[in-house]
Amino acid sequence: MPPPVQPLFIGQGSAARFGLYHAPAAPCRGAWLYLPPFGEEMNKARRMAALQAAALARQGYAVLQLDLHGCGDSAGDFGDASWDSWLADVASGLQWLAATLGPALPQPPGLWGLRLGALLALDYASRAAAAPAALLLWQPVLQGSAHLTQFLRLQVAARMLGEEGGAGGTASLRAELARGAALEIAGYTLAPALALGFDGLDASRLLPPCPVHWCEVVAQDGRALPPAAARVLKAWQEAGVAATLRLAPGPQFWATQELAEAPALLAATCNLLDEACHA
Repeated sequence: MPPPVQPLFIGQGSAARFGLYHAPAAPCRGAWLYLPPFGEEMNKARRMAALQAAALARQGYAVLQLDLHGCGDSAGDFGDASWDSWLADVASGLQWLAATLGPALPQPPGLWGLRLGALLALDYASRAAAAPAALLLWQPVLQGSAHLTQFLRLQVAARMLGEEGGAGGTASLRAELARGAALEIAGYTLAPALALGFDGLDASRLLPPCPVHWCEVVAQDGRALPPAAARVLKAWQEAGVAATLRLAPGPQFWATQELAEAPALLAATCNLLDEACHA
């Protein structure tokens, strides 16, 4: 059995980033840096992330669950965060894992991301000087613009119910961001440096430089990968990316009203990585 989970901070002061480190059961098979989803999805997904991290540690993987700049218990306010500061956090987390494990680490750490965290992992990997060992993508956001629009609609709805009477839609809010104005949405201060940083990202144009393990939650057994996701996966595979897919029935735990678990996703992830390790 792996040791107990270790809470820690990487860096100090305004650069302090909180993490939960799951040391691997010996021998070490590799390491993963977990990148959470955006906004309230991060809180809804914490339990599933912890369950998966513990399962991976039992398999022999080291896992660092990282709170990004302005999120969770890390330094800074959400409104201070930018896409570039989150990319820098990814680099810091990977460096910490490599330094902590040292010679026990058989290959560079991999990136495991959920939703927007998966798009962050893709963006980092596509531009990094040294590629991660692999990407583990849970329900990846494929279009940053669509994800931002979905978030902006929360503010549109709030304005419709408020004194402003629904003046302006998402285009108006995007214009405010383009002018450099931060937006208050659902309790979060969204800065232009963060929103515009992922707004233009398209997963189909971010060719992964390493193997990809893609796990997608579906409503029930037998459901296929959504067409847009299937097109991205096919494009990667045709470009020579070693990309494998697992579909797991379960709830959309990152968006459910109450905290939910998806045991089939946990099992599918462990099985997929075990098969990859023995391939």
